[in-house]
Amino acid sequence: MKKVLFLCFLAFALLTAHAQPANYEWTSPSRNSSESMPCGGGDIGMNVWVEQGDVLFYLSRSGSFDENNTLLKQGRFRISLSPGLDEQSFRQILHLKEGYVEVTDGRISIQIWADVKKPVVHVDIESKKEALNIVTTYENWRTRDILMTKREAFQSSYKFAAPKGLQTRHDSISVSNSAITFLHRNGEETVFDATVEQQQMQRVKDKLYNPLKNLTFGGRMKGEGLVFVDTISGHYASSDYKGWMFATDRPRKKLQVQITLATTQGNMVKWNDQLAKTERQVKHDYDRKQTSRWWQQFWQRSYIEALGSYDESYQPLVRNYTLFRYMLGCNSRGQWPTKFNGGLFTFDPEYVNTAAEYQLTPDFRNWGGGVHTAQNQRLVYWPMLKSGDYDLLQPQLEFYQNIYQNAEERSRLYWGHEGACLTEQIENYGLPCYPEYGTKRPKGFDPGMERNAWLEYEWDTCLEFCMMALEASRYSTFDVARYLPMIRSCLRFFDEHYQYLANQRGAKRLDGNGKLVLYPGSGGETFKGAYNSTSTIAALRTVATAIGDTTFLRRIPDITIKDSMIAPALHYERVQNVETTQLYPVFPWRMYGVGRPDLEIARNTYFNGEYAQKFRSHVGWKQDLIWAACLGLTDEARKLLQLKMANGPHRFPAFWGPGFDWTPDHNWGGSGMIGMQEMLMQEVGDKIYLFPAWPREWSVRFKLHASRNTTIEAELRDGKVEKLKVLPKDRQHDVVIAFSE
Repeated sequence: MKKVLFLCFLAFALLTAHAQPANYEWTSPSRNSSESMPCGGGDIGMNVWVEQGDVLFYLSRSGSFDENNTLLKQGRFRISLSPGLDEQSFRQILHLKEGYVEVTDGRISIQIWADVKKPVVHVDIESKKEALNIVTTYENWRTRDILMTKREAFQSSYKFAAPKGLQTRHDSISVSNSAITFLHRNGEETVFDATVEQQQMQRVKDKLYNPLKNLTFGGRMKGEGLVFVDTISGHYASSDYKGWMFATDRPRKKLQVQITLATTQGNMVKWNDQLAKTERQVKHDYDRKQTSRWWQQFWQRSYIEALGSYDESYQPLVRNYTLFRYMLGCNSRGQWPTKFNGGLFTFDPEYVNTAAEYQLTPDFRNWGGGVHTAQNQRLVYWPMLKSGDYDLLQPQLEFYQNIYQNAEERSRLYWGHEGACLTEQIENYGLPCYPEYGTKRPKGFDPGMERNAWLEYEWDTCLEFCMMALEASRYSTFDVARYLPMIRSCLRFFDEHYQYLANQRGAKRLDGNGKLVLYPGSGGETFKGAYNSTSTIAALRTVATAIGDTTFLRRIPDITIKDSMIAPALHYERVQNVETTQLYPVFPWRMYGVGRPDLEIARNTYFNGEYAQKFRSHVGWKQDLIWAACLGLTDEARKLLQLKMANGPHRFPAFWGPGFDWTPDHNWGGSGMIGMQEMLMQEVGDKIYLFPAWPREWSVRFKLHASRNTTIEAELRDGKVEKLKVLPKDRQHDVVIAFSE
C-alpha cells in the first residue's frame, strides 16, 4: 500500500511540477527601450532595460486616458548606481514564478515588482558588499503642451481626422525634498464631447456614460533616504524630457523606492485622498509575499510545457506562449481591458518603424488608445477560458457592461427601437470612433451609420464578448447574471433593427419563410453589402442558443452552403479587407470542427473556399492557425504555429508585431495562444478531445480548463500519453485521445 501511495504521489508531483515556470534571462545590457523586458501586476505594466549602466523603465497603467483618448504612460524612471553594475557578471532576469524583474551582477541586486492588489511599484536595491550612492530620476516628456503631428494623432481617438492644432496637454509635477508627485488631469471638455456633437447625440448627452471628464491619473515616487538634488534636461530616442533627480542622503547598502499611483474622476481632493490612502496601506514585506503568492497561484491554474524530443523546434513556441500569458497577467485587476495594440508594454515608436514620421514620444501607439477595435480585442481574451484566467477576462466584459447603455441610446435616438448598437471600432464610452464615423457625410445620410467603407454595418463582434461571458459561466463558477441584460440587448438590436430596415424597404418585416433579412450586413471588414452574412448568422445562432431564446432562433436565417463549402454570405457587393469570415462558424462559433457534423464541408472551405487560400497568413490577427487546429489539420496547424509563435523581431521574443496594428501585437499573441490550446484540447458536447491537432513527436505536458469546472492535466512523451489527470474524476470517461493522422 505504501508503494502504491508513493507512486500515486510521484505521478501527481510530475504532473504538477509545471508550477515553476522557467526564468527568462539576459546576460548583457540592452541598447535601447526596444530591448526591454516586461514586468507588472494588477493593472500595471513596465518595460525594464539596462542601458549604459543605468536601469530604466517605462511605467504604464490601464485606464490612463487623456483628453484625446491617448493611453499615456506615467513616465520613465532611471536608477543610477555608483559604483555601478559589473557588465562581466551582468544578468537581467524575469522571475516568472513570482512576477518580478531582477538586474544583478551577483554583488548588487535591483528588483522591480508591482503589487498585484494595489497600484504600487517597488524598486528594491541591495548591495551585498559596499555601500552605494544611488540616484533615482523621474523623467517626463509632457512638461509642456505638445502639438500633435499628423501621424502622432493616430495615438488618439481623432486618428486621421484630427482637428487643426490638436495638442497633448502637459502634466502637473510638484517636488518636495523627498518625493515627486506627477499627474495628468483632463478638463470638462474632451474628445467625448466632440464625438457626441459630431454624431448628433446632444439631446441625450446627459444620459451618456463619460469616463474621460475630469479624469486624473498619476502618482508619487519616494524613498526613505532619498533627497531631491537637481532638475535636468535630456533627449531620449526622439523625445526631449526633463528629469527630477533624487539621491541617497548617504551611501547605502539598501534602498526601497516606492511609486504609488492613483486614478479618479472628480475633483483633485478625491485624487489626493486616493493617493494618500493607498500610500497608507502599503506594507512592503507583506505585499511582496501576497504578490508572490498570487503569481504562483496564477501559474498553477494552467500551463503548457515542452518536454523535449528529437524535434525541439517547438520549444521556443511553447516558451513564448508562457511569456505572453505573463504579459496578459499584468492586467488581472484593471478597470480597463488590455489593449490589442501594445497592451501596457509599448516603447519608443522609432524602434517599431524607423520612418521619420514615427519619431514621436513614448506615448505613441497606432490606432488609438481609447479605441477598442472589437475584432482585435476578442483574440486577446478568448484564450483566457482554457487557461482558467477568468479574473483577467472580467475587465473586457466590464468594458461592454459599462458602455452598452450608451449604445442603446443610439438605437432609440436614430431609429426609434431598442437594442445596443455596438460598432466595430468602439470608443471607451460606447460610440463609434470619431474619424471612422465619417467627417464627410452626405446631407441626409443616416446619422446612426458610419460612413466608412470598412466598418459600415459591422456590429456583430460584440456577440463574441457576450459568448465569452456565457462560456465563462459554463466553464466555472463565474456569475453571468450581471451580463445577461447586456447580452439580450445585443441580440435585440439585430432582431429589431433588421425588421426596421425591412419595413423601410417594403410592407413586410420578415422574408417569405418568416426569417430576418440581414441586409445590408457585413462579414467582418471584408464582405461588404452582405445579404445574410455567415459570420453574423453564426454569432446570432450560437448566442441565442446559449441563452435559450428559442423565439428569436426561429427568425434567424440559415448559413449559406455553396458547392459543399461555407459561403461568406448569400450575396455580397464587394471585398474590402482580408478576413476569411466564412470560417467563423469554425471559430469562434464552433458549429463545425473535430467531432462535429459536416467536418468535410468546413475542411473543404479551408482548403478550397473562395479567398480562404488567398487570405492565408500567420501575421497579426490572422486566425488560420486556429481554424487548422479546430479542423484537426495537424500538418497545417504545425506549420502555422511555427510561424505564429516564433520569436518576434525584438529582444524579448513575445514582442510580436507590428503586424496590422502595433508592437507588441497582442492580438498576434492571443491568436497564437488560442491555436496552441486548440491543438492540444477541444470540447464537443460532453466529449473532451485531447491532441486533436498536436504532432505526436512533440512531447508536451499541459493543464487546461474545460466546461463544468473541469481541468485536464496530460503528458505526451515520445508519441504516447503517459499521464492523465482529470478533475472532477467523473469526467474522465468523457476524455477521447484524438490524434489526427
